[in-house]
Amino acid sequence: METTQTTTQAQTRAKTNYSLAELDKETTFGGMGREKARDVPQIDLSNFEARKEEIADQLWTASTEIGFFQLINHGIPQSQIDEAFEFTERFFNLPMDVKAKYPLEKGTNSGWEYKAQVRPSTGTADNKESYQITTPRMAPLWPTGEELSGFKAVMLAFERANWALGMKVLSCFALKLGFAPDFFTEAHDPLSPEYQSTLRLIHYMAMENAKPEDFTGWRAGAHTDFDCLTLLHQRPGQGGLQLCPGKEATGGDLEWTDVPPLPGVVTCNIGDMLMRWSDDQLQSTLHRVRMPREDEYLGPRYSLPFFCQANKDAIIQGPGKKYEPITAKDYLWQRVTANAL
Repeated sequence: METTQTTTQAQTRAKTNYSLAELDKETTFGGMGREKARDVPQIDLSNFEARKEEIADQLWTASTEIGFFQLINHGIPQSQIDEAFEFTERFFNLPMDVKAKYPLEKGTNSGWEYKAQVRPSTGTADNKESYQITTPRMAPLWPTGEELSGFKAVMLAFERANWALGMKVLSCFALKLGFAPDFFTEAHDPLSPEYQSTLRLIHYMAMENAKPEDFTGWRAGAHTDFDCLTLLHQRPGQGGLQLCPGKEATGGDLEWTDVPPLPGVVTCNIGDMLMRWSDDQLQSTLHRVRMPREDEYLGPRYSLPFFCQANKDAIIQGPGKKYEPITAKDYLWQRVTANAL
């Protein structure tokens, strides 16, 4: 099991010069901090078209204040979510040599990796494995039907359901920012070869033969997401996600809030890309996955985030032009390569 980082790792991390200000900031967030109760807003998407302005106002308030919110009546059937989790577990139960046939190569955001993602906040690899689906790059990366029958069909359908939900939410931010109604839908066009939104399957390892010191720290170190919007599916009973609002993430002894894995809920957070696109009005919120406590569920933890990442050729610039324009390709490449150091 992973424990706290060594002095050597901390020194190495301190010397690393990450390529974006967001990553430099993350290097200061490796401590355990304290816990603090906060309300994570729940936003009802039912009767969406008729209530769009009301929903947009609620999303804007949540995203400018805490940067996290939970969607209910979101339109993705629970049966489809359960099926996706079932196939996720089947995939990670495949033999290591089978999964190794479909490796994630640096900077591609596609394929399987094992304990490979190093967070600037910790300098150590997250205690997990993942498989990332970015559809234009997947041709050589799907397990065969003999290895895992039905997997590709289930995951492609789930990917598209999450894309559609993400575009609903982003259309509300387009409304508030004064962009055209389908501005973000066009910037995340799945029919374009430049598409780079990603569905990620994550398996955090069970706490087998854990020592007392293994219950300190994190399964995923503190970080902000570098996309526009993250949609996260969690399994009830498999908690650990914590947040610290961006306005309060000033280094030192941060205060963290548990985000419970509730049934029927999709948990969302703003990413750095949308924060920049909004001229910093929307808050990209620091979050992490803590280790379970000794009296909690100690088995494997599975989660399914979908990252709405604008197409490579989309130009990111806010309505007030606070920052110089940058393509989503260049922005994401800087973040992915720096986070994989």
